Amino acid sequence: MIRTRLAVGAALALAAAGVLVGDDHLTVPGLPFPCLFACLMLMGVLGPLELLRLLPEPTRPSGPLVPAGVLLCLAANWYPPGSVWGMLVAVSCGVLVAAFVVEIARYDGEPGRAVPRVAATVLAVGYLGVLPVFFAQTRFLSASHGALLLALTIAVPKGNDVFAFFTGRFLGRHPMAPRLSPKKTWEGFAGGMAGGAAVAVGIDLAAGVFPGGMIEAAGFGLAVGLAGVFGDLAESVVKRDGLAKDASKAIPGFGGLLDVVDSVLFAAPVAYLWFLVTLRGPS
Repeated sequence: MIRTRLAVGAALALAAAGVLVGDDHLTVPGLPFPCLFACLMLMGVLGPLELLRLLPEPTRPSGPLVPAGVLLCLAANWYPPGSVWGMLVAVSCGVLVAAFVVEIARYDGEPGRAVPRVAATVLAVGYLGVLPVFFAQTRFLSASHGALLLALTIAVPKGNDVFAFFTGRFLGRHPMAPRLSPKKTWEGFAGGMAGGAAVAVGIDLAAGVFPGGMIEAAGFGLAVGLAGVFGDLAESVVKRDGLAKDASKAIPGFGGLLDVVDSVLFAAPVAYLWFLVTLRGPS
């Protein structure tokens, strides 16, 4: 199990590095960062499929509507600069209206289903469509260092995951959230936080990312790492509520796509806001 997890984890890390490096060398007219675009579009198709399968059938939202809303949110990143947030509001409102239209058309008089389906639609599009927008926006923050900023956004929460896994496995004694994730321990949490901070400090020492030096790097690692832990627990709520251990079995040693990206989904907005303030200065 550990060997599989390490091997697949290394392959995923190389794939992520390939996306970042590829976008520095691949040029597609009218489409900046085409590798990131393709990666997000793929996630926008596969992620909703996993999430919808986790939801109970009576309150499961429309299959076509959720992926369409997610893909439109992700594609909004490549609209003219400065328009992404307005487009996200427009798409979110459109999804809400469309969800009500679907429920009006399909309403059969059965109580307790229509409103939960509308709410699940909005949740799914927000979770898989809005949160990943911050990956692209982090990449767009800097023409020269955007890849490094995005690498930090991914490496810190995943480093937190790795350190938490091994610390919890060998030293874990006190359960952190036994009903949600029985294997998580407070010892693993502490090890993960320290590991995430160490990853940020190590990257800063190598590349000089943070104006505040090692202290700011450590603070970034702790803040983004904590957001990643929250993202992990948030996905656990969805899985446990759907009576599932993993989002799927698509990725050996990890489960599904959502099990891989759960921590970075919530880490991305925190990292983006950190870089927006520290690298450009407060507005």
